[in-house]
Amino acid sequence: MSFSDIFKSSFLENVTAVSPLDMVLTILLAFGIGLFIFFVYKKTYQGVMYSSSFGMTLIALTMITSQVILAVTSNVVLSLGMVGALSIVRFRTAIKEPLDIAFLFWSIAAGIILAAGMIPLAVIGNVIIGLILLFFVNKKPHKNPYIIVLSCQNHEAEKEAMKYVNAQVERCVVKSKSAQNGLVELNMEVRLKNDNTDFINALSAMNGVKSAVLVSYNGDYMG
Repeated sequence: MSFSDIFKSSFLENVTAVSPLDMVLTILLAFGIGLFIFFVYKKTYQGVMYSSSFGMTLIALTMITSQVILAVTSNVVLSLGMVGALSIVRFRTAIKEPLDIAFLFWSIAAGIILAAGMIPLAVIGNVIIGLILLFFVNKKPHKNPYIIVLSCQNHEAEKEAMKYVNAQVERCVVKSKSAQNGLVELNMEVRLKNDNTDFINALSAMNGVKSAVLVSYNGDYMG
């Protein structure tokens, strides 16, 4: 076997399997769609601390996926090897927000559809998904829920405080209650009648009430 015979393999044949125009067009479109996904993610983020690195990951994930699928569609043998290689990859990063999972799958799906040559579906479909997310995620509920953390010295003070809270809010549900040595602590989910929160000042000034704290609540965290 001569030196030239070593390089007479499918490796050199695969160099021209994907045209430079297809590569450049796919990468540029993947970058544009990934940038749009990043924009939607930034506008709809509702977590505690915004992570810019996750947003950049969405752009990179769209571009990387498009390259992988572009290579796979050009070579059947490569597709089988790619499945085996990716099957050993394990991701250990914890996803804190449920919506982040949707954005990860969105980036991957966008890269797959784009590299498969379905450019109209990739562009129009992603625009529609983005507009739907912008509308529904940013749509605020009519009345935001709040949590009242109430600490009372005794049961009588608790009864008076509860009576006052029920009169000031539209809806009140006790989430938890703890009592120790006469001290009672309540966590209540309330729906306010309006945006006025001055009633919490009067509540904290009532006899037997040690403290009253009002915090916003979205079901996942308080802040």
